[in-house]
Amino acid sequence: METEIMLERTNTPTSPGERSVPAVVKAQVAKVGPGLAGPCLIAIFAIATTLCAPNPLAAEDADNVVLQGDGLLRTRSAYSVAETVERLRADIEGKGIMFFTAIDQGELGRGADIELPPSQLILFGNPPLGVLFLTSNPESGMDWPVRMLIHEDKAGAVWTVYQDWNWVAARYAIGDRQAEFAKATEVVASIVASVADCNPIADCTE
Repeated sequence: METEIMLERTNTPTSPGERSVPAVVKAQVAKVGPGLAGPCLIAIFAIATTLCAPNPLAAEDADNVVLQGDGLLRTRSAYSVAETVERLRADIEGKGIMFFTAIDQGELGRGADIELPPSQLILFGNPPLGVLFLTSNPESGMDWPVRMLIHEDKAGAVWTVYQDWNWVAARYAIGDRQAEFAKATEVVASIVASVADCNPIADCTE
């Protein structure tokens, strides 16, 4: 028997810390059984996950997305924080991409008498690509230029943390830039690969 799926906006919360889910859709999906609820939600709203192809957000679905996770990818680096930053900068500039700045958060902490493990934030981007996101939704400027956080955890491992561009597309309900988001994903992955402690980078990415 077919199940009719209705799309409707609502501010109905689900559980603490979880973003709102359209109530009508959630009720309908529940009818297919708990084992299928997750995949159905993903398929309906075209959120990129391991079950879906990259950048599947369709323009007609752009206002009906459910964000899952924190939108961050974490790849272990083979180098110290300082060397990771230098290698990332060299790779970025070698690709002809603008490197805007590196902020040494550990140094800022020391200046405020706060102990912080090594941590740096870098900003970079390719305006002919990234500015297009802002033309679709100006608020996406909160996530562009591209940011990467390079930090050392308590165990001494160094991580490069960066945005999942499929998640960014969903966050700002951008459904008309699939090709551009795919390109951003490809370029960022190639940059991260220059410092990754594995090959392919998926083997050391969380």
